[in-house]
Amino acid sequence: MSETQIIQGDCLEVMDSLPIGSVNLVFGSPSYEDARTYGMDFALTGQDWVDWMVEVFKASLRVCSGLVAFVVEGRTRAFRYSATPLLLAADLHRAGIHLRNPPVFHRNGIPGSGRSDWLRNDYEFIICGTNGGELPWSDNTAMGHTPKCAVGGEMSYRNQDGRRKNQRHRKNKTPSQKQRANGVSGNPGYEPPKIANPGNVITLKVGGGHMGSKLNSENEAPFPEKLAEFFIRSFCPEGGTVLDPFSGSGTTAAVANRFGRNAVAIDIRQSQCELTQKRVDSVKEESALLD
Repeated sequence: MSETQIIQGDCLEVMDSLPIGSVNLVFGSPSYEDARTYGMDFALTGQDWVDWMVEVFKASLRVCSGLVAFVVEGRTRAFRYSATPLLLAADLHRAGIHLRNPPVFHRNGIPGSGRSDWLRNDYEFIICGTNGGELPWSDNTAMGHTPKCAVGGEMSYRNQDGRRKNQRHRKNKTPSQKQRANGVSGNPGYEPPKIANPGNVITLKVGGGHMGSKLNSENEAPFPEKLAEFFIRSFCPEGGTVLDPFSGSGTTAAVANRFGRNAVAIDIRQSQCELTQKRVDSVKEESALLD
């Protein structure tokens, strides 16, 4: 049975009290600058927000043995983008943090988010970093799919006169035409995977009926359960522990429990800690019905 620890408090103070390397994955979504005050006068913008998130990232890396990933977004005001996700990545890089190529969360944006002259915003950055080296555990095809395209032929190079070196009028057979000992034709150097890597553009439906739980809407800025599932199943082993420093409606903790992972959920507001408990309890009730 998966366990969840729910802690009310400032995430920096709480994470400072946790043991080094005590969780396998940190995943969550911080406040998007001053988009919402969350009833506690949170109003960091621009570089102040970036400086705060750099400290959150460092604190997360201290307690995490694997991947730290945060869904982040900037603001556009008076036709000017704040660029805070990009500034955050740049400052983390300059601070020596080992960043990984950031995935994007692709969804249908809010109508009008492009203002009168620009494009609707259909994605959010997911800034990812580690303590360096290969991840201690990952399953990068956990959310994959069967290959969409059949295997192509061998690479084809050209001579100086422009003719392909393996044009079909040649007498000798090319590697894809040769027959192997087992009677199969083709290049023996490549076997297509049963499940393909899903890539780093994570396309999901959002809005009513697609968030995964009715309780999700009780938070001001929820993300769909499928997004948490993508990172939890890909970067935290079964029986491992996922930490969300900004628990909100408890999406990360609930999904972690559903897929056999433990969770640590932190939120500065008591109301959100209570909501997280309701989400976790609902998952336990689902599991009991299935048993």
